[in-house]
Amino acid sequence: MNARHVLSLPALAAAGLVLATAAPAAAKDASVEKRLDARGTKYEIDDDGDYKIVISWEKESRSQIVFVSGKTEEVAGLVIREVFAPAAIIDQHEVGGKEALALLEASGQTKFGSWEIRGGVVYFVAKVFDDISAEKLDSVLAIISETADDKEIELTGGKDDL
Repeated sequence: MNARHVLSLPALAAAGLVLATAAPAAAKDASVEKRLDARGTKYEIDDDGDYKIVISWEKESRSQIVFVSGKTEEVAGLVIREVFAPAAIIDQHEVGGKEALALLEASGQTKFGSWEIRGGVVYFVAKVFDDISAEKLDSVLAIISETADDKEIELTGGKDDL
């Protein structure tokens, strides 16, 4: 991951970009909205209840979509929420076995987050405790978006589709 700084978190005009995810439908979550609002993060709520954020890097003229799940899951009494960003569409960007193995290897070397495939899309995903602070959620958004965008550059030959 290269060292970029998030210069702004505006909700860019990304209308028309619809990504299929495996997440079930969820309702709005005031606790997520409160944390995003506290940091001035612009978002919209997509059709399945996830918080869609567009992070941009003005210097590189790039942007990255990142989502905060609109629902939580419980595992052994721990309440978990996902933060995820798409990096490639498997068929469109010709992600095959070689690339999938490289993603598995990258997941093993990554300190935070991992690569997953859902609905034909490659995502970088972090599973965080639901009570994460607004400040730490902001840091997670930066890590997830930057990592996904770096991989998007690699897998798509520099395209900025996501």
